[in-house]
Parts: sequence; C-alpha cells; structure tokens
Amino acid sequence: MKSNSDDNTESKKPSSAMKELISKQVVQTKQMISKQAVKIVKRAEEHEKLIAKVTHLVGVLGYGSFCFLLGARPQDIPYVYCLFYVFFVPLRWIYYKFKKWHYYLLDFCYYANTIFLVDLLFYPRNEKLFMVCFSFAEGPLAWALIVWRCSLVFSSFDKIVGVLLHLLPGIVIFTIRWWNPATFEAMHPEGSLQRVTWPYVEDKSYLWTWLFLVPLVAYILWQVLYFLIVNVLRRQRLLRDPEVMTSYRELSKKAKKANNIWWRLSGLFGDQNRMLMYIFLQGIFTIATMALAVPIFLSYELHVIFQILKVSASVWNGGSFLLEQKYTAGSIQFCKVK
Repeated sequence: MKSNSDDNTESKKPSSAMKELISKQVVQTKQMISKQAVKIVKRAEEHEKLIAKVTHLVGVLGYGSFCFLLGARPQDIPYVYCLFYVFFVPLRWIYYKFKKWHYYLLDFCYYANTIFLVDLLFYPRNEKLFMVCFSFAEGPLAWALIVWRCSLVFSSFDKIVGVLLHLLPGIVIFTIRWWNPATFEAMHPEGSLQRVTWPYVEDKSYLWTWLFLVPLVAYILWQVLYFLIVNVLRRQRLLRDPEVMTSYRELSKKAKKANNIWWRLSGLFGDQNRMLMYIFLQGIFTIATMALAVPIFLSYELHVIFQILKVSASVWNGGSFLLEQKYTAGSIQFCKVK
C-alpha cells in the first residue's frame, strides 16, 4: 500500500514540472522578443537618414494637426494622448532594449503617465484621481521639461517621445479642466446661478490632500519600488554590465563631466552616499513642484501661461540642440580639412 506521503510526492511532481515548463516558455518568449527587437533596431539604423526625414515630416504634420484639434475639438485630445501612449511607448521599449536603456522605463514619468492612462480609460469622472494626475502632470513632469532641458527635435523620434511624455499629460489635463464641454456642464449646472468647479473642491484641506499629500504618497511608493528593483533585485546585473544605463547613471555621468552644482551637492556626504543624496534631491524637487501645482490648479490664466512656458522651453531647447550639433559637426569638418 502507498503511504500518504508517497501520494503527496507524486501530486507535487506534475505541479513542479508544470512550473518548470512555464518558466522555460517565459524565458524563451523573452529571448525571442529581445531578438526581434534587436533585428528591428538594426534595420532602422541601416536607414537612419530616411527615418530621420520621415520622422521630421510626420512630427511637423502631427504638431500642426494637434494644434488644430486642440482648438476645434479639445474634448478629443485625451483620445490622442491614449493612442500616443499605447503605440509609441512599446516602440520606445524596443529601441531602449537594444541600447540597454530599458531601465529608463521604470522612471517616474512612465509611472505617472500609466496612472493617467488608467484614469482616462477607466475612471474619467473620478475627481480625486484627476487631481492626483494633475499634480503629477503639472508638477514633476512639467518642470522636468525645463530643468532637464528636454528638446523638441522633429527629426529625432526619441526626443519627440521624450518631450511628449512630459508635455502631453499637462495639455490633456488643461483641456479637461478648462475647455471640455462636459466640464462646462459640471461648472454651470442648469437651474443654478452659482458657479461651481470641476473637480469640486470642498475646502483648502481637501485641495492640499488630493493635490499634494496623496500624490506625494504615490511618489514615495514609486521611489521605494524603484529602489528595490534597480538597487536590490537587479543590482548584480547592473554591476556586471556598466553599459546598462539608468537615469541615475546618466545624470551622474553628465554631472561629473560638467562638475556642476548637482554633482557637488550629491557628493556632500561622500561618493558612497551619492545615490541616497540623489534620491533626497529628487524628493525635494518633487515636493517643490507639486506644491507649485496648487496655484496653477486654481487659476486659468496661470495655467495658460504655464502651458506656453513649457512649450516654449522645449522648442528653445530643441533649437539649441540643433545649433550645437551643427557647430560641433562644422568644427570637426574644419579640423579634417585643416
């Protein structure tokens, strides 16, 4: 007769075998996707000039079409954003996977954009979630355009997507808050002479709770998850391959080369604590920009000025980038001739 322990052992064998099979299939699928991503990027690099021209054409036409739609049908702008995110972010992952930059997709901007996408698709009338997304979009994402000098360059797919990830959420939120016909109905209900707002704000404590405190808690949650994934779970992977890039590696590399204020501040407590100082400085930046989002939320005029400032900064940075690139190429050519 078989004992109960033997029966349990036999019952565990199929489940363990199934787990092994599933894990193998997952690994094979990841390898296949990575190989296909490499093939796509290599083919793209073979036709780099043509792709740059096509990107410039599509970028300029798309920019003009978006401006027209912004004035003609502002209520459709959220759909444009959703299409942009679900189409272009996966393409960016393919490119970044090839370049070993895929850890960038764990940055706060993707976290905030994903929450906003969920809000638009599943909870479009949730006022509290909208206020959290407002704080993200017109706080850290918006000011990153200015502080980190994001450049709107129509011939660069990567730069266009980078700018739009930080710029579009704020524009979409602006149209929902001030220009959407559904918002007007909520702000001017029939039979009421008193003007109300959407989202409805009960008092100052409610305003600061949903525009500052709750978004700050969501940011801290992201920061903890990011630290655990990058600095704990994937630490050995990053140490083995210095070519794998993260936002901290890139920023520290550029700051060290320029020897700017960020590099000096992050080194106040020694090189071994630069990562913690970077997290601390990023937290201060997030707190300050989320606080600035509160007056922007309350004023239509201030919100308009802020949209103009963001677009102007990205266009200015794009022009600066192209001119610097042109002069650098010209000086190299001059040296060759000389």
